[in-house]
Amino acid sequence: MPKQRLEAFTDAIFAIIITVMVLELHAPESGALSALWGLRHIFTIYLVSFLILAVYWNNHHHLFQIVRSIDGAVLWANTFFILFVSLFPFATAWVGENHVDSYGPEMLFGVIIFLMDAMFFVLIRTLIHADGTNPEIRKLVGQGYNKPYISMAGNLVAILLAFVWPPLTIIVDVLLLALWVLPERRIERHVTRTR
Repeated sequence: MPKQRLEAFTDAIFAIIITVMVLELHAPESGALSALWGLRHIFTIYLVSFLILAVYWNNHHHLFQIVRSIDGAVLWANTFFILFVSLFPFATAWVGENHVDSYGPEMLFGVIIFLMDAMFFVLIRTLIHADGTNPEIRKLVGQGYNKPYISMAGNLVAILLAFVWPPLTIIVDVLLLALWVLPERRIERHVTRTR
């Protein structure tokens, strides 16, 4: 099964989700510049969410650079990955509007990131299985590829930290992005060598 339609569909979903998030930003009621200060939490969580989505999209794109073929299990794994990505605008809006008084919004934000990481891991595993004749995918994201495990464990800690101080969930999740900001260099080197 060719991979191009799945990639195009996923790219379109990411673009739509980012558009929906920006549409949730509303201008202040006042024309004074000081009115923007009241929206600082909304802008901050929007920027954090945008960065998180950009990192996920970038890694998804790089992962598919080494894939030759997919199957139905990959389609479903990618669909569930997109399901959790699609919840991001809701979680972002809830955190932006309720940044002080409760841990629920930040915990939901953390849970969605955990589920996205878990489904990205499942997607990697299904790709390895579907593309079994491709030794490069096993070598590059198979045994010894620990980023997903570290990220999921860190996400669980981040979720629990909401009980201590809710913003810690988002702070830890942003710090965990450092694992993923630069896509897997082994993939980049492999793609460069094979062109």
